[in-house]
Amino acid sequence: MINIQHISKKFGKFQVLKDINLNLNGGECIALIGPNGSGKTTLIKAILGMVVPSKGQILFNGHDIHNQWAYRNEIGYMPQIGQYPENMTIGQVFDLMKDIRKMPEDKLDYELYHSFGIPELLNKRMGTLSGGTRQKVSACLAFLFSPKALVLDEPTAGLDPLSTEILKEKIKKEIGKNKLIIISSHVLSDLDDMVSQIIYIQEGNLLFHKSLNQLKEDTGADKLSKAIAQIMSASQHKKEI
Repeated sequence: MINIQHISKKFGKFQVLKDINLNLNGGECIALIGPNGSGKTTLIKAILGMVVPSKGQILFNGHDIHNQWAYRNEIGYMPQIGQYPENMTIGQVFDLMKDIRKMPEDKLDYELYHSFGIPELLNKRMGTLSGGTRQKVSACLAFLFSPKALVLDEPTAGLDPLSTEILKEKIKKEIGKNKLIIISSHVLSDLDDMVSQIIYIQEGNLLFHKSLNQLKEDTGADKLSKAIAQIMSASQHKKEI
């Protein structure tokens, strides 16, 4: 579905991504992990067409995304911090997005919308919302247009335990529909029962892309958080030497 070929990105003299190659397919839930400043956000923005790589290309369903915009309709994006017009109500934000996308009403996915109780909040202005409610709006918008792929950046940040479980169950359902889910998160405990593959980036380099089971086998850890902590600790030890 998404094929990343020799992607590099420089901002001035600072190289953020260094020759990244990845094949990401439907039916997979992939965790994008790495220390702060590793290049994860830049990679996400490159996939979304928000950052133009210095080298390489990205294909979506076999087509180069460079200077193309229609493919974005097939990707649902949940940002870490959703930016919305503060004076608009939740209902107005949804109406605006539906008007922009013009997808038939019977094709829209309202499952999260109802599970999160959004209909009772439609008159609330975005500027008055708590961080958790803003996250719910972002999640609903990401899934609303039934995309083939979803990119979720820190999706459970600010969500209460019940809302977190609702979102996790929704993600699992979408994987079962052969959709591609990419999750960037520091809350690794939320990923163990969802993700099938791990991408680990450090200092702009792709350290590995492997299955969760393979990672656990390689590290001897029973949890993703323990496996990643072990890798980060070993990396830090090498730097000190």
